[in-house]
Amino acid sequence: MAFISRLSVIVLVPAVMLAGLFLFWPGFTSLFANDNHLVRIELPEPGSSLNLPAVLGPPDASRPLIVIDAGHGGHDPGAGGDGLQEKTLTLDLARTLRDQLLANGGIRVALTRDDDRFLALAERRDIARALGATLFLSIHADSAGEEKDVSGASLYTLSAQASDEAAARLATRENRADRINGMVLDDQNGSVNAILFNLSQRRARDDAGELARLIVREGEGEMVFHPSPRRSAAFAVLKSPDIPSILFEAGYITNPDEARRLASPEGRMQFGEIVARAIRIYFARQAGG
Repeated sequence: MAFISRLSVIVLVPAVMLAGLFLFWPGFTSLFANDNHLVRIELPEPGSSLNLPAVLGPPDASRPLIVIDAGHGGHDPGAGGDGLQEKTLTLDLARTLRDQLLANGGIRVALTRDDDRFLALAERRDIARALGATLFLSIHADSAGEEKDVSGASLYTLSAQASDEAAARLATRENRADRINGMVLDDQNGSVNAILFNLSQRRARDDAGELARLIVREGEGEMVFHPSPRRSAAFAVLKSPDIPSILFEAGYITNPDEARRLASPEGRMQFGEIVARAIRIYFARQAGG
């Protein structure tokens, strides 16, 4: 009984003191209500419709449509290095690729975001599905922490089993973008995972792998690739069951030289030209031309 009595004191006394602070010291509550200590993020209402972006390019709906996703955004800056933020770098690269594709005509293009806004991972892929995308490309910039000399672009396709330990770590890090204060924003359930490996998904993954091969081929001698440029992992943003989807780590933002190159007009243009060329070849092959 003495032990229970001492335990009650340990539990109750702090609670009583805290209640007293709330009741008799108005300033105490302001510590928790001060805007300096809060991060407010507007989330869509449950059941609300997607805010679909504009589709640019030819008005012919039979033309292929690629949805380009600039990774991160809003309160989620992504990785950082050399004074750059991943969310800014990816948006610049996405816009450059869009402009390259539109300049040569024949392909419709939409960006999941064309400004600094936060999008949940499921929302990004749902935009592609709602627009009837033929292809989905999510652009990111990798991080190697304190290792400044790691460099090279990598292309990731979806797989339940990661191709290597580094791919698994990257998928875990990128998938955390859907958490706010510990809450997971992705409302997909197990039924979605159950169809990931049906025939439709397998075809989509095969097609995504074909595009990844073309990008590596077209960029050979021009773009710096990771020693193992084609990899796979369970990225949440790639889990559309019927759209070929790729996550493109364009380079390491933690490598100062690579970050400056990707952020430069010349580096962005080179990226846009190589990827646009590969996409055109991919669509031509899909059309049998």
